[in-house]
Amino acid sequence: MAADADAGASAAVTTDREGTHDEPLPGTPTADAGLGWAVAGLLLVVALAALTRFLTTNVPTWTEGTAFGDVAESVEFPVYAIALGLLGNAVLVATHLKDRLAAGFRTELFIKTGVVLLGASVNLSLIVTAAVPAIVQALALVSSVFLFTWWWGGRFGLDDKLRALLATAVSICGVSAAISAAGAVQAKREQLAYAATLVIVFALPSIFLLPWLADVLDLTPAVAGAWIGGNIDTTAAVAAAGTIAGEDALAIAAIVKSTQNVLIGVVAVALTAWFAFRVERRPDAEAPGGGEIWRRFPKFVLGFLAASVIATVYTSNVGPDAAKPVIAVANDLRTLFFILAFVSIGLELRVRSLRTAGWRPVVVFGAAAVFNLVVGLGLSTVLFRGFEA
Repeated sequence: MAADADAGASAAVTTDREGTHDEPLPGTPTADAGLGWAVAGLLLVVALAALTRFLTTNVPTWTEGTAFGDVAESVEFPVYAIALGLLGNAVLVATHLKDRLAAGFRTELFIKTGVVLLGASVNLSLIVTAAVPAIVQALALVSSVFLFTWWWGGRFGLDDKLRALLATAVSICGVSAAISAAGAVQAKREQLAYAATLVIVFALPSIFLLPWLADVLDLTPAVAGAWIGGNIDTTAAVAAAGTIAGEDALAIAAIVKSTQNVLIGVVAVALTAWFAFRVERRPDAEAPGGGEIWRRFPKFVLGFLAASVIATVYTSNVGPDAAKPVIAVANDLRTLFFILAFVSIGLELRVRSLRTAGWRPVVVFGAAAVFNLVVGLGLSTVLFRGFEA
């Protein structure tokens, strides 16, 4: 992803540490891409997003009672969105229309809007219910898993931007956290797509694996919920796994995941400062000032925090029951914008860049996921033992 929107279209090309140049950002106007082509590209994104919603809603019904039914029930919208985007990508490449329509693939706008809307689902007052254990677990788990993934990625020689995305995704809340990290470190969209794909691939089996392991290990609902909320990387997958584990486990899982979501902004600030002062600073250059950090900081994260505060205040004033329909509308809009973003990611994906990444990111993410499971189980057992949901 690019830096911030205010960096302008002039930042449309970024350079990685090997000195190779990335492709122009989606939605960056080009000389041969007129308004008509941009509108056509946007209409294509909207059409594929509508098809994504249609498949997400209907495939579980179509496959109910079949061997594929349980799997279809757990497949989330990013899977359909990216798959349809990739299919459209192949067609556009074959027909030589991709570059003309690319101005309509507004990935950055869609992603930032979706993350801001995500804040509306993070009710800060909810965290007070289990404040001390949830906050301790979130801080300990996020910091330990992030540092382990960063270190392990360095051992495998991953690009700093990619390992920042992987470390943030596996330690906080998957795709949403990776999106925020991508804005902070100015990661390439191929790197964001790679990280998002790994999150989905690992999250889907976790929906069934963690509730089953919680039952095998005879964990209490509170411990099981804390484990699920702290380890599964997407909020929707946490909800699915928590539902399987039971209502009490689901309640704790939601609190723990919400607590981790709040740390998105903290990590985004830290990554912005780290990359500005250490990773990308030339030895002969002056230290960047606060203005540089502010320029690079993904300001949509402030929108995320503002939406969270507004939702919290609104819910406390009108009550949870009255606020629920309003928050549901924000959640539906968030899902819509994320679908548009994932469709665009699929449409703009450069397969060559993914091939270049190779197998090393998979090993790094897999090892981090295992580390996350082990540390998360230990923290959940210690902090939520005897806790009543």
